Amino acid sequence: MKKILMMFFALMTGVTAASAQLSSGDFFEGLSRKIGFSRMIAPHGLEITYDKTVHVIFPSPIKYVDLGSTNLIAGKADAAENVIRVKAAKKYFRDETNMSVITEDGNFYTFNVRYADEPLLLNVEMCDFIHDGETVNRPNNAMEIYLQELGNESPRLVRLIMKSVHRQDKRRVRHIGCKRFGVQFLLRGLYTHNDLLYFHTQLRNETNVPFDVDFVTFKIVDKKIVKRTAMQEQVIYPLRACNYVTRVDGKSSERTVFALPKFTIPEDKKLVVEMYEKQGGRHQMFEVDNEDLVRAEPVNELKVR
Repeated sequence: MKKILMMFFALMTGVTAASAQLSSGDFFEGLSRKIGFSRMIAPHGLEITYDKTVHVIFPSPIKYVDLGSTNLIAGKADAAENVIRVKAAKKYFRDETNMSVITEDGNFYTFNVRYADEPLLLNVEMCDFIHDGETVNRPNNAMEIYLQELGNESPRLVRLIMKSVHRQDKRRVRHIGCKRFGVQFLLRGLYTHNDLLYFHTQLRNETNVPFDVDFVTFKIVDKKIVKRTAMQEQVIYPLRACNYVTRVDGKSSERTVFALPKFTIPEDKKLVVEMYEKQGGRHQMFEVDNEDLVRAEPVNELKVR
């Protein structure tokens, strides 16, 4: 019996040795599939230092930042959603590290970061597309990152739809708007695609006094307010805005396209869209009923790509 066990042990040792010789030395074996370099998102090189701050400017607001090491300090610049400031947490760190950024339009940016006494670039502006246009780098265009607030809609497609509506500038709605104090606030078009609604608005200033926009609200309210009954309001927050207007000079006009989550309006309620003037009283307001909302024009993707 002892002899048999020794022979079995010797046999297993030989099999193990043979397997070791046949191994390629790769950590992944069996059914694992290697990721090729064609699928890699090539990082940008970024130099930082301790005594100076490097600013990186992105084409849209920043949604996510990840730092690969405690050697880095990074954060959004005050009052600027699309600018991140980066510097070294300690002097002369030797190991290279990395930083990743996701922006509101679905772009993914990655950086290899190293320390330098005098960084060559202190202010860097990133472009919309992070691939260089070559065929081998086409997967590096990371525009298909989906963000939670947009659900199943691609941020890239949302942006293209808004730009297309703004560029075409067609007036599809002619009965919704208001005019007060020489200022006109109009709904030019109402569109729908998947789970989003797009409101195309226009602010026209016929006076000589500039109109500074404080904020715009979308809210569902009761059509009739019964005495001694509190007014019920449901605020709908825009998810995106194309050409968001903050100021309209005298004798001029500006247009904005808002993207909102899909919703409908109960029979006894209405949607009220209000625009408030900053440090002024020329507030504007128009109303949208459910019958207008359900007639929103569908967007043809083929015409906006």
